[in-house]
Amino acid sequence: MGVTTVTDVRPAPAGTDGGVLHTLFRSEQGGHEQVVLCQDRASGLKAVIAIHSTALGPALGGTRFHAYASEEEAVLDALNLSRGMSYKNALAGLDHGGGKAVIIGDPDLIKTEELLLAYGRFVASLGGRYVTACDVGTYVADMDVVARTNKWTTGRSPANGGAGDSSVLTAYGVFQGMRASAQALWGDPTLRGRKVGIAGVGKVGHLLVEHLLKDGAEVVITDVRADAVARVRAEHPQVTAVADTEALIRTEGLDVYAPCALGGALSDDSVPVLTAKVVCGAANNQLAHPGVEKDLSDRGILYAPDYVVNAGGVIQVADELHGFDFDRCKTKAAKIFDTTLAIFARAKADGIPPAAAADRLAEQRMAEARRS
Repeated sequence: MGVTTVTDVRPAPAGTDGGVLHTLFRSEQGGHEQVVLCQDRASGLKAVIAIHSTALGPALGGTRFHAYASEEEAVLDALNLSRGMSYKNALAGLDHGGGKAVIIGDPDLIKTEELLLAYGRFVASLGGRYVTACDVGTYVADMDVVARTNKWTTGRSPANGGAGDSSVLTAYGVFQGMRASAQALWGDPTLRGRKVGIAGVGKVGHLLVEHLLKDGAEVVITDVRADAVARVRAEHPQVTAVADTEALIRTEGLDVYAPCALGGALSDDSVPVLTAKVVCGAANNQLAHPGVEKDLSDRGILYAPDYVVNAGGVIQVADELHGFDFDRCKTKAAKIFDTTLAIFARAKADGIPPAAAADRLAEQRMAEARRS
């Protein structure tokens, strides 16, 4: 089934049983332990912190800063992302549950030191139940500021006792997932001679480009930001760029599609026209809704579950809590190769899509923790 995506958190009309409260307390998409709405009018902060599970330990997940179309959309994203973090942390072998925070607004316009400090105070108010880090729209320098008002912040700079940019190991882990996919589908753990399309060449995607080129792959990219594409093309002239994701997924001869931007990349519209035989990317919540994973399987497309292959970053920030060691983290991230292969094997044995197999393994670990 894949990690279930919440699709409707609108307030329920009077006398009905729908909306966000129903989602949280009674629907299959819910199960979250705690959702905190945060507001600091002085700084303009509006944020949502969602804790899905602490069965394995304190909830761990990044802070996304994004200009959502509505507050309801922001809550939706926090719910989906936090639930995904529970599964990600479980399969990464971490002693952490899942949580995620979103700050509402355009970071280029409203991000200030006062806002980040106010956000840090809300993290502190949870007393360690939630540990934060970077995500889309937030960076190491931001976490240095957030950490000034709480001690449960990771992804800080080395100068401030942190591990630095977690994108490095995120990209490395996705590359390991691609290698495992190549092993499972083509019998050889390399992308040499394969055409790989990357949608989104920001913090993670541009590093993934480098791994693939070193491995001998042909790389095609796209990004909504022209400057991101220009940077990659300047550094690697052999990389081809296309106009948009619609063009990328239809690229002739594409072997691997790597969604590395925002979620929902795999949908009823994109899956039928996808030319790649493998999907393996860094974006969270790639499945737009339940059932897409079966559509991929029915088309013979091998899907490496997003929360499995993009776990390198969370492995890094979790290690920061115990005294960061890059080599130790890279060794753990390399195991994403083995975990991905194990999921493919479980999927084949159980006759289910890889996303469902990954869910089963993660849920098994969380259930065992609850019983212990």
